[in-house]
Amino acid sequence: MSDYLPPLRDMDFLFNEVFDIPAWWALTPALAEQVDGDTARAVLEQAGRLIAEVVAPLNRRGDEQGCRWDAGQVHTPDGFADAYRAFAADGWVGVAGAPEYGGMGMPKVIGAQLEEMLNAANLSFGLYPMLTAGACLALLNHASEPLKALYLPPMYQGRWTGSMCLTEPHAGTDLGLIRTRAEPSADGRYCITGTKIFITGGEQDLTENIIHLVLARLPGAPAGPKGISLFLVPKVLVDADGALGEANAVSCGSIEHKMGIKASATCVMNFDDAIGYLVGEPNKGLNAMFTMMNYERLGVGIQGLALGERSYQGAIAYARDRLQGRAPNGAAAPAQSADPIVVHPDVRRMLLTMKALNEGGRAFSTYVALQLDLAKYSEDAAARARAEARVALLTPLAKAFLTDMGLETTVHGQQVLGGHGYIREWGQEQLIRDCRITQIYEGTNGIQALDLVGRKLLADGGQAYRSVSAEIGAFAEALPAACAEFSAPLLAAVRNLDELTAWLLDRAQDNPRELGAAAVEYLHVFGYTFYAYLWARMAVVCQGHPAPEPFHHGKLGTARFYFARLLPRIHSLSASVRAGSDSLYLLEAGQL
Repeated sequence: MSDYLPPLRDMDFLFNEVFDIPAWWALTPALAEQVDGDTARAVLEQAGRLIAEVVAPLNRRGDEQGCRWDAGQVHTPDGFADAYRAFAADGWVGVAGAPEYGGMGMPKVIGAQLEEMLNAANLSFGLYPMLTAGACLALLNHASEPLKALYLPPMYQGRWTGSMCLTEPHAGTDLGLIRTRAEPSADGRYCITGTKIFITGGEQDLTENIIHLVLARLPGAPAGPKGISLFLVPKVLVDADGALGEANAVSCGSIEHKMGIKASATCVMNFDDAIGYLVGEPNKGLNAMFTMMNYERLGVGIQGLALGERSYQGAIAYARDRLQGRAPNGAAAPAQSADPIVVHPDVRRMLLTMKALNEGGRAFSTYVALQLDLAKYSEDAAARARAEARVALLTPLAKAFLTDMGLETTVHGQQVLGGHGYIREWGQEQLIRDCRITQIYEGTNGIQALDLVGRKLLADGGQAYRSVSAEIGAFAEALPAACAEFSAPLLAAVRNLDELTAWLLDRAQDNPRELGAAAVEYLHVFGYTFYAYLWARMAVVCQGHPAPEPFHHGKLGTARFYFARLLPRIHSLSASVRAGSDSLYLLEAGQL
């Protein structure tokens, strides 16, 4: 597989030319002395260098070796432990962590770019620090001060990792069914008993301790989701001074044998009267855990984007080098026996689709990350509230659309390579296998779509949706006539989305099945429309650039391709939404 090249130029373009993020940092007291454009560039360059040189070369080896389970112990592939120590030593685990507990304190918009680079280089490796960062966020927002002071510094330092223990054998997405018990002890601690499955990084040999965040029920707790509490359960008990003590009653019963991400340990975890500590209030565990889950959902979306980027890099390198056939309009390289396949229309269609979805996805993930920063750091209370509502609305879209497009992109990458794409040595088939899980974990994409149409559109009376729609419409209407090639189809797309939203919500009042029947197609209409907004923003920057470079010309051409060949997908998807749910129920269950 080709070497991984961090897309630093495109990230810099988004930061400085599209969103003008450093200017906002300079006006925000909480960030003005912490970060600027030069700092961001230096951070991403340094992280990208380590990721490309140390982490990326382990990707294929990790897939071939996988994790090994032996008598309760998990062994990661050769080289993972050394690479993790190098990654942690540079402070990257805590890049967006709270400075008062040893984190680097970078804004999320920087952390999101680092996540993309890490996951593109090696998704299995990236899952270990990703779960740790999410666990840290949950503790930062919900744990008591003594727990934060004791556990966050070594987690930010990468000496300890974190895990998220939700799912049980009988309870997948429906967490209200969990049976893990938490019995209070006289010393204020709790004894946790139960079994959790599909636990990423539940056991590994990278760090000296693992901090499990475990959902469990207290005695007499209400049934269902309202009776769930959250507990911190360390693998190794920790003394008051931070020193490691004896092993806790936590064990790994086995690891899963998976389609992809084979170097990420996916564990069955057993808790047998393990000592734990309550995080947050009793019976409010889901509220605390959703802090971590929503963080992970954007992170999973970024995983889909990252794998699409890695696939594109391999596909474009192959297409420029592979000689086969002649260009339709005559030989492009007459001195050679054949032309590179990049000249063929269908190959260009696939490559441009990959490029447009990747660069649109990067703009989208950056936009959502910026909203998270606005919600956290803005001095304007109204701006914070608006950003929080926007993040809630866009999180299911980010998780599902980015990963759906990621799988499409990796499949295109494999197709560009033809038979070589089906062979392990070229790396494309691994990217497809790894990407497939991103549509499943952290809530399947169907559930994300249901969350979007069944909750987020209605959560505030539709205000967050109207705010996003108004932003897109105002941008398009303000464009000059010279930009009509982008403004006209963008206006038409957002008006279609407005009408589709109103139609769907109206139909659902009389027939609840309509939401579930239309949710996925609706989410895709939303996604393609939002990408069109971001592509229009990027195109306008390039059109008006005072000294355009080849980069800007390429970006403008890709924008035109997106509007010509990808945005029109909304028409067939909208027709599917309007077709309703009746055709899904023409057959009895036994006829399916």
